[in-house]
Amino acid sequence: MNLNLKKYSFNTICLSFIALLFSACSPQATFRIIEKPITWNETREQLSLQYLSERHGLDKEQATISPQIVVVHWTAIDNIEVTFDVFDSPTLGGREDLTSASNLNVSSQFLIDRDGTIFRLLPDTTFARHTIGLNYCAIGIENVGGPEAPLTKAQLKANEDLIRYLEKKYPIDYVIGHHEYQLFQETELWKEADPDYRTVKTDPGDSFMKKLRKNLSDLNLKPIPTTN
Repeated sequence: MNLNLKKYSFNTICLSFIALLFSACSPQATFRIIEKPITWNETREQLSLQYLSERHGLDKEQATISPQIVVVHWTAIDNIEVTFDVFDSPTLGGREDLTSASNLNVSSQFLIDRDGTIFRLLPDTTFARHTIGLNYCAIGIENVGGPEAPLTKAQLKANEDLIRYLEKKYPIDYVIGHHEYQLFQETELWKEADPDYRTVKTDPGDSFMKKLRKNLSDLNLKPIPTTN
């Protein structure tokens, strides 16, 4: 009798330990965000407020957003440190197609490396210039990669985990690829003062977004607008 009790206790302890290990290795348990802030100074703040006013028609005291959309991008750069350096400067350089609208540098709230590591570049609700017409309500997720370096399975999982985290915090209605942003031009969400200011984007592509939306189907997000 005593031996059986000892055996049962040992087995219970082993099973509990295995369950603990499984829990620790689960995506929810291992999901974390590494803080890697880009430069936010008076210049970036003022340029952001100017952009909100002149491009989006919103006069605000602080350069903040009210998230309703998550926009998924790729960097077209295969190195995370180079990407960070590109975003870090408050001012833009060498992009005539963008400086005509503002000298505010492009950036994003989040950056995901090819192994799935998630970095937060700016606080979730801090303004970032990453998607024409939607910056004021969109959280941007940049993924290291591009046409020559397709996004990885680890990045797909990291995007899913991050979006689930954001959807619990904010009233996120849409998850879109950067290449889909112009579909919102006829919606109430679109705010861009210049009817001719547009850029053609291909990131991150239909294939990646199809997989991501399938993985997020249980969130019952709104479908993206369709062209007439």
